Amino acid sequence: MPLFVRFCASGRCYSFVMENRSFTDVGGTPGGIGHFLLGFAMACVGGFLITNQVSIVGSYWSFWGGNSFGITLLPMLFGVGILFWNGKSWLGWLLTVGGALFIFAGIIANMHIYFRPTSLFNTMVMLILLVGGLVLIARSLRSHNLRQS
Repeated sequence: MPLFVRFCASGRCYSFVMENRSFTDVGGTPGGIGHFLLGFAMACVGGFLITNQVSIVGSYWSFWGGNSFGITLLPMLFGVGILFWNGKSWLGWLLTVGGALFIFAGIIANMHIYFRPTSLFNTMVMLILLVGGLVLIARSLRSHNLRQS
């Protein structure tokens, strides 16, 4: 039984019939559900193991000397104040968004990311699981020749 599909995008609707499709079809090609599921599980486990070995440490906020976090809040606070006065003020929006980006950039710039020590075997297992899983997901999107009996 053919599957009737309809989707709408940009105010226009499109309809088409998908014939000979089954649950095992991944990415619009025949077959590949086993490769996809195995690859997804491997990539999830590998990604978890790698991110579990990463430590993120923050340092002191220092743009112009000592602890200067408070001064980086001033543009955003002035912008929020201007927006409470007039919500359509372009200067208020500029100060608010610019101040928030400045704070975000300061947080990112003062982070130190470390990969915790581990054995070579554990590192290889993590990388093989992650890369192997991603390759299996990509492979599952290829067309598979299924024998029909």
